[in-house]
Formats: sequence, structure tokens, C-alpha cells
Amino acid sequence: MVNEFCLQVEENSTRLDRYLAQELPDLSRSRIQQLIEQGQVQLNGQVCTSKKINLKAGDRITLAIPAVQPLELKAENIPLDILYEDEQLLILNKPAGLVVHPAPGHADGTLVNALLAHCPHLPGIGGVQRPGIVHRLDKDTTGAIAIAKTDIAYQHLQAQLQAKTARREYLGVVYGAPKTDSGTIDLPIGRHPQDRKKMAIVPVEQGGRTAVTHWRIQERLGNYTLIHFQLETGRTHQIRVHSAKIGHPIVGDPVYSSGRSVGVNLTGQALHAWRLRLQHPVSQELIEVTASPPQSFTTLLEVLRRRVAIS
Repeated sequence: MVNEFCLQVEENSTRLDRYLAQELPDLSRSRIQQLIEQGQVQLNGQVCTSKKINLKAGDRITLAIPAVQPLELKAENIPLDILYEDEQLLILNKPAGLVVHPAPGHADGTLVNALLAHCPHLPGIGGVQRPGIVHRLDKDTTGAIAIAKTDIAYQHLQAQLQAKTARREYLGVVYGAPKTDSGTIDLPIGRHPQDRKKMAIVPVEQGGRTAVTHWRIQERLGNYTLIHFQLETGRTHQIRVHSAKIGHPIVGDPVYSSGRSVGVNLTGQALHAWRLRLQHPVSQELIEVTASPPQSFTTLLEVLRRRVAIS
């Protein structure tokens, strides 16, 4: 099924893509540009593939929107811890062990599979019936993750991340005791030159991308420290790589720490996306959610506090 919109320009106007974005607010500008490039827009009865053409009064526009294509993945009824939900946006508290996207070795049982079951009537992102994963969390990192249900929401939330107006705060337990109470790590991150499954500090001229992590101590726990992290950028494994680089890797991190046992059965590394603050893509209201840490994280803190108390 194809949805078709017919519009007539009433006065000399701006370029085509801007006009359509204004007249059809449920479609993002990038989606409209995609439809223009695909030949789905006619101007005065002729297919128009230029988004930059300027419109005149009396111009007639026909826009065809093809039916949303289903994502070739199966929906799976996986329980979700929902922190916030409306027709545009979903924010979850992700558990450890849940992979976000299907990938080799994880073809199913992912967050995307779960979202397809939870939201069976997604309007789609970019013409495909899929949830818009705005930012990712590693498989064994827990906490708040935002998912866009619509194209408009996806573009708006992506823009917030790029403009650094969305705020992402994490709690992590690290080995050791930093000498200062706070700091900023500004070191570029890229794919490890020898081990392609890992990330590393890589100079920008060698392909690394700017990565900035702000941190402050939340609680000193003897030879361990609870740290509050705030991301300015969102590179893969950013906090884990930065923490290891300054000599204080995340407890339980199987990749970037020495693998020392802390005596607590952790379900993943002791890193939790604790708080997420962003602007609603439609109402513009400020949304702030706090995700409760998993039981293994709070148990780790309790054990470390007891050790400090009796030492």
C-alpha cells in the first residue's frame, strides 16, 4: 500500500525538501530527501529528484510514501524494564547479557528482537519497520537506553547527541584509588591495530575519533572507587578504554582489565548507564530518567563497603 499526498503551493516558497518537511511534520527532513532521491515526488506532474529546487505559487506536488518494509527479523517476547514510553519514544533499563543489535553469533535474542514484539506496529525508520536505536550499550553494560519509534524522533534524538545537549551519566566501580577527585579524559579512540575486537587509544591521524569523558569520584572504597562518568562523546567502549588508560579499569571488565577477581559474582562489568536526560522530540519537554543498578552492582558496593568498615 502506498500513501499519497497532494499539495499545492500557495505562494513563492522555499526549496522542495524544506517545504515538504514543514507541510508533513510526521516525516523527518532526511526521510523526505530519501523519498525525493527515490523518485517518489512529482512536481507539476513530472518526477523531481532534486531536493534543492525552489517552489513557486501554484506548483503542484505529489508525494508517494511506499508501505513500510518489514524487518527480516523475528519478534521475540523478551521481558523489558520500561522507564518511559509514549508514541514517539521508549527508554529502557537494559540488563547485562542483552545484545542490542543482531550480529554474527547473536542472530536472535537481542534487544531489537524484543522491541519488534513490544512494538508490533512501528511506523518505521527510513522506510523500514524497525526501532531506532539512538545510542548503544555494550552487551554487559546495564542501564538506560533510548529507542526512537518514529523517523522524526530518531533524527531529533540523533541531533541532540551530536550537539551534546543530551546528557548521559554512568556509574562505574574501578580498581584503585585516583589521586584527584575529578577529571576529564580527552583521548581519541579507534579500533585496536592488532586485535580488531577491541578498541584502543588511537591518534586522530591514524583513524582515531575524538573521545571525551568527564569523571568525578562518588565514593572511595579502599582499593576500589565508585565513579560518576559523564559522556561528552559516545565512542564504542569509551568509558572502559579511557578508565583502563588512566590505570583504573572497570571492575569485571573481561577485555580491558587484568581479570582480577573481586569476590562478587558480577553479571557483567561494573558499569551502569545510570541517568539519561534529553528533550522530547515532539513536545520539547525535558525528560530525565534514572535506571536502578542491577542487584550484582549494588551487592558489589555492599561488599566493598563492609571491607572498608572492618579494615
